[in-house]
Amino acid sequence: MPYSTPRKADRSLVARLETGEKTSRRIFDLLGEQLGEEAAVTLSDAGGGRWQVAVHFGAAGDEDAVRSVVAAAAGHQAAAALRFESVAAKDWVGQSLAALKPVAAGRFIVYGAHDRARVPLNRIDIEIEAALAFGTGHHGTTRGCLLALDRICKAMNRQGRGRNLRRMLDLGTGSGVLAIAAARALRRPVLGTDIEATAVRVARVNARLNRVGALVAIVKADGVTAPSVRQCAPFDLVFANILLGPLQRLAAPLKKLTAPGSRIVLSGLLPSQANAVIVAYRPLALDRRIDLDGWTTLVFMRRTPPRRAVAHRLTS
Repeated sequence: MPYSTPRKADRSLVARLETGEKTSRRIFDLLGEQLGEEAAVTLSDAGGGRWQVAVHFGAAGDEDAVRSVVAAAAGHQAAAALRFESVAAKDWVGQSLAALKPVAAGRFIVYGAHDRARVPLNRIDIEIEAALAFGTGHHGTTRGCLLALDRICKAMNRQGRGRNLRRMLDLGTGSGVLAIAAARALRRPVLGTDIEATAVRVARVNARLNRVGALVAIVKADGVTAPSVRQCAPFDLVFANILLGPLQRLAAPLKKLTAPGSRIVLSGLLPSQANAVIVAYRPLALDRRIDLDGWTTLVFMRRTPPRRAVAHRLTS
């Protein structure tokens, strides 16, 4: 992106916009893809259902170009609401990282590099940097999925079923945190997908950083119809931490990609939206519901057909 007339070295330009979560995520993704390393783009929960996207430039940025990207992502009204200000120059990325503390979710702990030395040895540690892609573990949806994974791992250990697990899918992987957690805990292959090239690149880096690069494959894909997804099916464990609309649209094709006895962990939902997803994923059985920080995570199970029913189909 071209830069405008440089400002003084001790000043930097910041652009901010508050809007709903779905719109904010879309703006965040597109800005991150378009700006690359020219600016630090962050996404934060402002409370009350509002989210803030902030773009921190090292010196000066092209305001018209930024507004153009926001307009493409969310319309001209959102672009007009974007506010720019000149502030004292700071290491915005470093500052945002320092403000994030390690987050524990069952046996998992997610942290930034600045807290690496303080991570307990008895946890499955996952190092994820903020301001790169959505999913640092601090959001209630990600923590809900990690808590669900923790319980699934314990159940598999009790039942001795972990060795039967073959493949896992993390749909809309973002930073790759869930794919990495599943690979670290279960030591089985995981396919992570995302529609954003930036997220794919970051998730691959994070997988290598967390020593599961050989187990985690990250591909750019929209939905579950991509050949790379269908070729890896059926899946024994699926994560989809996205939003209500996509979860409903993906219900039918996603159920077809799961193996008998599999579990599907869905999040990105408000509590009031849970029933709509439960209906969409019938006849899968609801195994668990986790309500955390104003968000809901649902765990479904695909029942294994009784042996008698299987035998009847084979002989009929």
